[in-house]
Amino acid sequence: MEGLGINAAFWRSRATLVTGATGLVGSWLAKRLRAAGADVVALVRDWVPGSELVRSGIVNQLTVVRGDVCDQPLLERVLGEFEIDTVIHLAAQTIVGIANRNPVSTFETNIQGTWALLEACRRSPKVKQIVLASSDKAYGDQEKLPYDESTPLQGRHPYDVSKSCADLIGQTYAHTYRLPVVITRCGNFYGGGDLNWNRIIPGTIRSLLRQERPVVRSDGRFVRDYFYVEDGAAAYMHLAEQLAARPDEMRGHAFNFSNEKPATVLDVVAEVSKQLGSSLTPDIRNEANNEIREQFLNASKARNLLKWRPLFTFGEGLGATIRWYQEYLAHE
Repeated sequence: MEGLGINAAFWRSRATLVTGATGLVGSWLAKRLRAAGADVVALVRDWVPGSELVRSGIVNQLTVVRGDVCDQPLLERVLGEFEIDTVIHLAAQTIVGIANRNPVSTFETNIQGTWALLEACRRSPKVKQIVLASSDKAYGDQEKLPYDESTPLQGRHPYDVSKSCADLIGQTYAHTYRLPVVITRCGNFYGGGDLNWNRIIPGTIRSLLRQERPVVRSDGRFVRDYFYVEDGAAAYMHLAEQLAARPDEMRGHAFNFSNEKPATVLDVVAEVSKQLGSSLTPDIRNEANNEIREQFLNASKARNLLKWRPLFTFGEGLGATIRWYQEYLAHE
């Protein structure tokens, strides 16, 4: 396998459950798992024809279970009937604006969905590894930057709180019940297949390809990590392998994953414009609220303990992302 030491022997015919498989990261993870030979079971709530999972045809190589991640009896059935070894939990409501407007549905999916899955795993003795996707947003707003894994989890706004809670629930199941859980905290994912056009990278690419000015909802000076989706997929698999190799040492740990090169929104727009050869200036609307101004991660723990490294620079990941949208929008 290409990339960060992916262990094809480990994944070959490995029964692996991916929740949120039609999402941005889930789609690329499913592709990477299938390329490694895993037997992938995908929990899918809504059918998303435009997702990379469906567009690429990878969905036809998976066992697809339709249902909600909050449905614990369904989860127990899936874990038992498909004899799942490894669980990678990505299912979540991930849009900050939706969380602000609809906090209860966000809390249900992100918090209740996490405890339902972990409780189902606790009652399923064959499950050997669980990788739980938290987020850098779980840290909330902090004065000290960059955040490392010792930074307190103190979300204040609905999305951030949902990730803080899910993260702590994962730690509870690891420490109280000795469930084999590890937690990821990643920056802002980007990559082909993200159809949430209000996000800065897909929205900017689509606008520029249509010869329209890109819209910036904030003042453009918010600082974030931007983490390429294929790096995320590789990191989840690498972490599952490390948990299998060192279960007692790894259980309950959280890891930041980042290329450690934070950028402002305007920096991102400028790089997209440069790669597309556009001189259109952004439409800066300064409408963002309930969002953290500066947030970026220290990934030294993952680099040192997991021997992890990103596979793509920001420019390389962005180039691949632009090519995906050029093809996608050409057939729109």
